[in-house]
Amino acid sequence: MATLNEKKTCSQRMENFQRFLWNPDTGQLMGRTLINWVWISLYYVAFYVVMTGLFSLAIYSLMRTLNPYTPDYQDQLKSPGVTLRPDVYGEKGLEIYYNISQQSSWDGYIATLQNFLSAYNETMQQGNINCTRESYYFQTTFDAPNKEKYSCKFTKDILENCSGVTDPTFGFPEGRPCLIIKMNRIINFLPGNGTAPRVNCTALDASPLEVAYYPANGTFSLHYFPYYGLKAQPNYTNPLVAVKLLNISLNKELHIVCRVIGTGITSDNPHDPYEGKVEFKIRIQN
Repeated sequence: MATLNEKKTCSQRMENFQRFLWNPDTGQLMGRTLINWVWISLYYVAFYVVMTGLFSLAIYSLMRTLNPYTPDYQDQLKSPGVTLRPDVYGEKGLEIYYNISQQSSWDGYIATLQNFLSAYNETMQQGNINCTRESYYFQTTFDAPNKEKYSCKFTKDILENCSGVTDPTFGFPEGRPCLIIKMNRIINFLPGNGTAPRVNCTALDASPLEVAYYPANGTFSLHYFPYYGLKAQPNYTNPLVAVKLLNISLNKELHIVCRVIGTGITSDNPHDPYEGKVEFKIRIQN
């Protein structure tokens, strides 16, 4: 008689496993009869159908409460962030360093600007309209095609000498580079309180900075505001201001800050150094 501690041989184990898979005496497949397998399969099918239905109903109910054109929650920033192109970040923030006599040192900056401004080509703006009013462009209805709202054109030729059209090098080899300032989008934001906000760039701890702004006076026209969101204005393009630095001292590092000046725009948030302004360092060598 075999004891409880008797070890089974490999053939015995294989035989037991085969009987587990199919027991001809009881007609069980892996411990269950055919009817049991049918019932348990139906149970799991019904269970997952109900769970999927409840999940779908919850998602549907949630989506019915959301307005695709107006977000329920927005960032608590009072002012939009400001960005710079070209945007090359060093160890201590934005840095633009290059040598006039070494084309390889400024080729990357030019490529960045050309790539960025490609979205402002006339061919890319065909779905937008020409706007000339110097006031906010309010739209209460969706009159544009596909139940959208109109967006105003902003083509790169508005940037004149910094458009990359008349001067594809953007002034870099002459030591008078063009830089692009852009405000981030905030839905329904109305900057300036009826007066177009403008860009003002100054050099910190240095002589007065001579700057040419494009468009004139460095302003963001009011007809680009308010922005109604990606769903309502899928073709919207941010207005830009180009800054051409005219009197940069060679072989000297300058710390420059460009602020967007206008009612409702602040630039003194200690927790966000790019709110309402952008700071960068520049060094041009020869």
